[in-house]
Amino acid sequence: MKAISYIDGMDHGFQNPLVDIEKTMPTLKDRDLLVKVKAISVNPVDTKVRRNPVAVGNTRILGWDAVGEVVEVGSGVQHFKVGDQVWYAGDLTRDGSNAEYQAVDERIVSLKPQSLSDAEAAALPLTAITAWEMLFDRFNVDLDKFDNILVIGGAGGVGSIAIQLLKAKTNLRVIATASREETKAWVKSLGADYVIDHTEDLNTQIKALGLDAPRYIFSTNQTETYLPQISKLIAPQGKFGLIDDPKSLDIVEFKSKSVSVHWEFMFTRSMFNTTDIEQQSQLLHQVAELVDNHRIKTTLNQTLGKINAKNLKLAHELIETGRAKGKIVLEGF
Repeated sequence: MKAISYIDGMDHGFQNPLVDIEKTMPTLKDRDLLVKVKAISVNPVDTKVRRNPVAVGNTRILGWDAVGEVVEVGSGVQHFKVGDQVWYAGDLTRDGSNAEYQAVDERIVSLKPQSLSDAEAAALPLTAITAWEMLFDRFNVDLDKFDNILVIGGAGGVGSIAIQLLKAKTNLRVIATASREETKAWVKSLGADYVIDHTEDLNTQIKALGLDAPRYIFSTNQTETYLPQISKLIAPQGKFGLIDDPKSLDIVEFKSKSVSVHWEFMFTRSMFNTTDIEQQSQLLHQVAELVDNHRIKTTLNQTLGKINAKNLKLAHELIETGRAKGKIVLEGF
């Protein structure tokens, strides 16, 4: 089958270039589905893993967002059949979706939304799982209270779906950050109640709006940069969450406010085969229902063509600028 891997080296500053390869078909475990991949999206995790040291002869396949068709099922599969149209984010410990076929555990898979095209649907799984787990598993937000939540990096993939989930499922007032006119317009279109500029002082802007201190703060990027502001801004007994990888995280200033800290990693359930691993299938099913009921829309912003090394390199380069809006998708081989 066709697939894309990466090799050690540099290509005009691009660390560990992507390459087209041929690879044998995956072997299924009992609970696995064999999915013919139709569309994928690209996430920061792809670029982070690609930049890791590469072993000689390594042909690891990246990609942790996919839409496709089930073409074979493992002996222990309970919920899917051949022909089902599915979506998922996959498992960081296994080969990813940058291949014609992928083996994936059914417990982290759901039927895709019927109202979206393959490309539109491929934009959502990883970011939807990340945002959902942070908001409803880690923060355990009170769905009925009218608290304030600040989403730092509202125009990115996770921020884009987090805003929509908050507006679809809670009464929270959403303050989102963006710095360019196009990204400010984007987060506003997704439902943000207020938009502030993360290149300027957050506290000053929120006070100018006459808003109470946020009970929840969700940082999707550059957490180290914002942490001193966050410690002053967050409400007493608030909840702070992050998904990026700061070199250090000094939370001493949180003590006087009894702030709880939540570090979300959406691969935890699949990586450790947790007892609640099937929650990912269930939450993706709920997201699909929200999409089909027109309460959430795709965060697809750009389609770069077919799934190959050339187009994936362009997607990785765009992600690495840190200025991407919404999601980047590739479709077909």
